[in-house]
Amino acid sequence: MNSVRMYCTAVCPYCVRAEMLLRQRGVEQIEKIRIDTDPSQRDVMIAATGRRTVPQIYIGDTHVGGFDDLAALDRAGGLQALLAG
Repeated sequence: MNSVRMYCTAVCPYCVRAEMLLRQRGVEQIEKIRIDTDPSQRDVMIAATGRRTVPQIYIGDTHVGGFDDLAALDRAGGLQALLAG
């Protein structure tokens, strides 16, 4: 299974929803990078993704995007394949 990395903050309903969806799809380990407790990571996230909002989700080396992107990928049937690698 591909690794999952998520840029997030403590109080973010979309981060919670993204984590719930990933857990429902069998993801046990999510590397959470808190940009609220480590502001330098916000700059890393913006440089890597070009986006300022959280969550920003990576599955393996693929930038999926935010929760809406993750949910759309799941609805289109592509999430499980990406997770499987």
